[in-house]
Amino acid sequence: MGSVKIKGMSCNHCVMAATKALKEIEGLEDIAVNLEKAEATFTETRPVDLNQIKEKIKKAGYEVVA
Repeated sequence: MGSVKIKGMSCNHCVMAATKALKEIEGLEDIAVNLEKAEATFTETRPVDLNQIKEKIKKAGYEVVA
């Protein structure tokens, strides 16, 4: 199971937008975005480049933080 911290989310709409962005990435399943923890967790069905995840989150209007 993988996870990333997401900066910039403030409401359930943000959670839905981040979830939708991650669902567009082939190889990610069981995606769960937690607003309180500012975190997304997921299962990789194949290796996924972290830069691809960062780019999708950025396009959705948020930022992945280390």
